Amino acid sequence: LYRYARKFSELMYKWERFLGFLNKRFDLFDHYQARVCFARSKNYEFVPAQKGAKLYLEDFAHPALSSPKPVTIDASKAVIMITGVNAGGKTMLLKAILASVYLAKYLLPMKIRAQNSSIPTFKEIGAVIDDPQNVNNDISTFAGRMQEFSKLLSAKEALIGVDEIELGTDSDEAASLFKVILEELIKKGSKIIVTTHHKRLAALMADRDDVTLIAALYDELNRRPTYEFLQGSIGKSYAFETALRYGIHNTLVKRAIDEYGVDQQKLSELIEKSSELERSLKAKHAEIDDRLAHIKQLEQVIEDERDALHREVQGAKGELSRAYSQAIGEAKQAAKAHRLKETHQHMNKAHKSLPQKGTQPVRKEEPLAVGDRVKYLTNFGHILSIDGKTAMVEFESGMRMKAKLHELSRSNVPKAKPAKVKINKPQSEKMAMKIDLHGLRSDEALERLDQFLSDALLQGWDEVIVFHGIGTGKLAHAVATYLKQHPSVVSFSDAPPHMGGYGAKLVQL
Repeated sequence: LYRYARKFSELMYKWERFLGFLNKRFDLFDHYQARVCFARSKNYEFVPAQKGAKLYLEDFAHPALSSPKPVTIDASKAVIMITGVNAGGKTMLLKAILASVYLAKYLLPMKIRAQNSSIPTFKEIGAVIDDPQNVNNDISTFAGRMQEFSKLLSAKEALIGVDEIELGTDSDEAASLFKVILEELIKKGSKIIVTTHHKRLAALMADRDDVTLIAALYDELNRRPTYEFLQGSIGKSYAFETALRYGIHNTLVKRAIDEYGVDQQKLSELIEKSSELERSLKAKHAEIDDRLAHIKQLEQVIEDERDALHREVQGAKGELSRAYSQAIGEAKQAAKAHRLKETHQHMNKAHKSLPQKGTQPVRKEEPLAVGDRVKYLTNFGHILSIDGKTAMVEFESGMRMKAKLHELSRSNVPKAKPAKVKINKPQSEKMAMKIDLHGLRSDEALERLDQFLSDALLQGWDEVIVFHGIGTGKLAHAVATYLKQHPSVVSFSDAPPHMGGYGAKLVQL
């Protein structure tokens, strides 16, 4: 046995630290398992503490009470000041908040609605609850409290609970002293939960945005506390009502009320109402400020969009103006040019300088029908027939042509009266829709054809007829070769028999 034990120990010695680690892990697992089983048996939930979270409890029940009443508290601000009726649950609410933070810190289950609750982490948790005075320490209540506060002032990012903060000294003097102490603790990032019966300290702290006032409610009809709490107001102490509830004779309480005086009672009520009204007014002011800020932000956005749109429109106008000015200049140069090649160069430059079709504003198509009077460029006429998006138009001059519907616009200009005498100057050949090249040499015919096509483009024609005859076919071949190379000719074909047949070309521009 000794040899076996020694051999076994030698084998396991090198694994000692690893086995110790496993032992600790199994212990931790046992602890977690025990907490989970306990939570299931009591129907409790876990709320793990999170850094930077707000302190908000929903339906939390103190674990030390046999039949607690769940409370919902928003303790997200720096100071939570609990006032109100005696024996109304102020101290237990303070302890409940501290208990919830302890339970979350050590990952212990609690009775709470975890889905809507959140608990932050704190470096330290301190409580000033008991009376430090006793026969052994030879110190007064107030002096003992001061010693405890002197220690708490050195803490940072701590959670501090103080029960009956003005205990042991004059309430008016203590109110001013503790106001300064609380402000110093706030600067160090601490959260303080305070209970008090005196309204002066609550009134001094009520105007701060980082202070939450909570009042313990009292059922005046049944003369008993409800153990419910109302946020945003200062509660009454109900000292006289509490004295009656615990057996003090009615005559003694009545004499005390007379001694206290109606004026003091009214003053106390005014302090409560004014504090509540002040906080309500501050909340409304904050809401109005938020709305005004939102409106100003929207106004700024609209102003920025308007300026951007204005700049965009001005830039587009400038670009269009420059493009058309350049095109007009090139067109003038083309009109002044006498040589065929130079004219083509200027016309091509003018065409390229104009904005492309994709950048032009789309003209809204008007519903046109057969017989409507329309305008095409500078010519007026009426629609003879419509085929899809193309219409056959007869102009006042008697000429007919096909035009796209989006190029036509409805005209309200009445037709010229035939009774008026009109002297018509014979149009030059370049203004006509056809040209006759019979009997011309190829060079002369092509020069005249080039001038004719340029004039047709300027007048807006998209279809013209070129008569060249049949003959030997040399002139027809030269015309066809020229039309193939012309940049503005879309297509061409032999004319129909009734328009010249093989001796003419129908040209699409």
